[in-house]
Amino acid sequence: MKAIVVEPGTGEPALVDVPRPEPTPGEALVRTLRVGVDGTDHEVIAGAHGDVPPGDDRLVLGHEAVGVVEDANDTDLVEGQYVVPTVRRPPNGTSNEFFDRAEPDMAPAGEYVERGIAGAHGFMAEYVTSPAEYLVPVPDALAPLGFLVEPISVTEKAVEHAVAARSAFDWRLESALVLGNGSLGLLTLAMFADVYDVDRTYCLGRRDRPDPTIDLIDGLGATYVDSRETPVSEFADVHEPVDLVYEATGYPKHAFETIDALAPNGVGVLLGVPEPWEFEIDGGRLHRELVLHNKALVGSVNSHRGHFESAVDTLAQLPEEFLDDLVTGVYDLENFEAAFETGDDVVKTAVAFDKI
Repeated sequence: MKAIVVEPGTGEPALVDVPRPEPTPGEALVRTLRVGVDGTDHEVIAGAHGDVPPGDDRLVLGHEAVGVVEDANDTDLVEGQYVVPTVRRPPNGTSNEFFDRAEPDMAPAGEYVERGIAGAHGFMAEYVTSPAEYLVPVPDALAPLGFLVEPISVTEKAVEHAVAARSAFDWRLESALVLGNGSLGLLTLAMFADVYDVDRTYCLGRRDRPDPTIDLIDGLGATYVDSRETPVSEFADVHEPVDLVYEATGYPKHAFETIDALAPNGVGVLLGVPEPWEFEIDGGRLHRELVLHNKALVGSVNSHRGHFESAVDTLAQLPEEFLDDLVTGVYDLENFEAAFETGDDVVKTAVAFDKI
């Protein structure tokens, strides 16, 4: 069967032949339909993130997938059912306390592998196998966009944890700022506007009009903020202090500038993974700001099955017109390289392994 693989650091994914997997007891065989491409994939290709499975010299890419059950193999799944696989798995197939509690997203390094990212092959192959517990059913109507469930699940978790950080008092989410106008930031902005019913939403980027991401922001009724004109540290003075800041840039200074953008009692949730970078901050002032105004910062990574299930419901609520414009290309295997291209006209892409 065909699979898209990479030797991390080579900078070039390749289409190769690999053996078709056979499901073991408790596993289902899934025929892959579509797999999304995101920033993490580009980091893995560049060798900046992730690693290959032990004993291998290359990694099958892909962690945002949707497929159809080809062989249920005596599991509770049904052949012909559309499913989305979760990403984290126990290392060496041996469960631990985090997986036993259904909280793999809270496992520390060394207590998990991530399919298509770190230590385990991903889903960019014509067929994959997975334990049934890691396959989340999706309605037939959502199957063409099922590869968006994984990124949405990441935001489901992030917002859940941000809200939990404010659960000790009467906190209301009425305004939000999304840092980053990539596909994850745009999906999150749509969730704030159309699912969480946030009154006032903003999205920060570094692009000039005309631009497809700015058009999407405008279409959601949000305000576009050009960071070259209004940096995050000045956002509150130019616009307003907000209840929640969602950071999806990986720009290290944003973690600290978020504190200034927050309203009293606000919370910032950090998802970007930066490279090491030393710079100066006024730590005393920021510490004081956090304490005297009851602000909080929360880190969040990955998600668990419950977040995937919530993401399926959320995907069904997002505007169809927004989703049509968000996905700028779905490419078959003969043209898979196009899915990895970047540019101002590219928002979200996917590789199609089979027709839906």
